[in-house]
Amino acid sequence: MVAGVLINTSPGKVKTVLETLRGISGVKYAYAVFGRYDIVAMIETENIEALTEIVVEKIGIIDGITGTETLIKAPI
Repeated sequence: MVAGVLINTSPGKVKTVLETLRGISGVKYAYAVFGRYDIVAMIETENIEALTEIVVEKIGIIDGITGTETLIKAPI
């Protein structure tokens, strides 16, 4: 399963959030971006349960994150 997580951060927190994200197993890459979101992270997991664990229990608790939107790859 592949998903992209669009992340907003508090002002001044992009670098520290990126460092934390890059240390999470399952996060294949995380980049700062310009636009409506501050960071895009790509995640690869075996199933929806593992994805949920990463997004809710690891990413969602990072200090400095103010919001996320998760986009799951469509099987087309």
